[in-house]
Amino acid sequence: MKPIRSICLTLVAAVLLSGALAAQSANRVTLLHAPGSGVQPQALPDERGTLHLIYLTGEPGASDVLYVKRAVGQTEFSAPLRVNSQPGSAVATGTIRGAQLALGKRGRVHVVWNGSQKTASQGTFEAPLLYARLNDAGTAFEPQRNLMQQSHALDGGGTIAADGAGNVYVAWHGAGAQKGEEYRRVWLARSTDDGQSFARETAVDPDQTGACACCGMRAFADQAGAVYLLYRTATKMTERGMYMLVSQDRGQRFRGQRLDDWTLTTCPMSSVTMTNAAQPLAAWENNGQVQFAALDAKLAQRPTSVAAPATTGKRKHPAITVNARGETLLVWTEGTGWKRGGSLAWQLYDRAGNPAAERGSAEGVPVWGLATAVALPNGEFQIIY
Repeated sequence: MKPIRSICLTLVAAVLLSGALAAQSANRVTLLHAPGSGVQPQALPDERGTLHLIYLTGEPGASDVLYVKRAVGQTEFSAPLRVNSQPGSAVATGTIRGAQLALGKRGRVHVVWNGSQKTASQGTFEAPLLYARLNDAGTAFEPQRNLMQQSHALDGGGTIAADGAGNVYVAWHGAGAQKGEEYRRVWLARSTDDGQSFARETAVDPDQTGACACCGMRAFADQAGAVYLLYRTATKMTERGMYMLVSQDRGQRFRGQRLDDWTLTTCPMSSVTMTNAAQPLAAWENNGQVQFAALDAKLAQRPTSVAAPATTGKRKHPAITVNARGETLLVWTEGTGWKRGGSLAWQLYDRAGNPAAERGSAEGVPVWGLATAVALPNGEFQIIY
């Protein structure tokens, strides 16, 4: 018979081990650095659970966009494909001018990005908005194309959305009839043939809100035909809250709604993101804090936003995703800025939108870096940064 002291120590060890295993199993958020020391990753899962990922590599002012994918059950990504057909034609500088990703008909990959100075018109500083799609065989990207035909003064990053019916929407903000941020317009180029061709862009913002020149945009399209465009305004050069344009007829007509208010006379160089759920969610920054809200295509009332717990006053570049259980993961950076990296933080929310016990932080967000978040088929989450 074992001594009582030995039995007690064994029981204590078993309890500690059980607690450690429980804590380990409760940790449902994993972290992953972008391949090849890449920055500004953007990831989307398709209907089969395959994860599609793009990221930037190379010089900040003359980067390349690379694409990889990872099937369910695999741990490694595929060999990278370069998206941009002209080397060094993308921009990482500023964090909000990099590439965005959309999945269209039969899962085709569509990518849009701000062109670098290598692609500017001769004798000017006019950078183009570039687009490329994966070819039919899925083996390479078609040659990049400039979608800016009549607009100019691209600054903040362009954005892209697509649906399963072959509609692709590429949006950006550019100069209006007069100079100045308060006169900038939101432009949209539409394709109805899965990106094979695009109509000439048109200004789609019905209200004179302006657009914060150095801030990013985000587009999203649902299967019911609604198209969402989110951007930061520059109304009277003082109101820089987030604004949403919504079309319920596949991008032909838009109505607008202000999502929040932010009195500010300078550009915060912020980004915004969206994710699909039972109801689309958006996440954005306001005065050093990040928040998210469910969006209503009918614009019945201003959405009620949920802010990340506490605040450091230095939060930027949120990412958001929802798993099949209805749980939401909100991710953001801390302390990042111009030519300055920082750290990563996240908070998990339950189905009711309440903060769950799981939250965390990690160092190592690189200069010009941000994070993307995806819900995995098993209900867990992965943050790529």
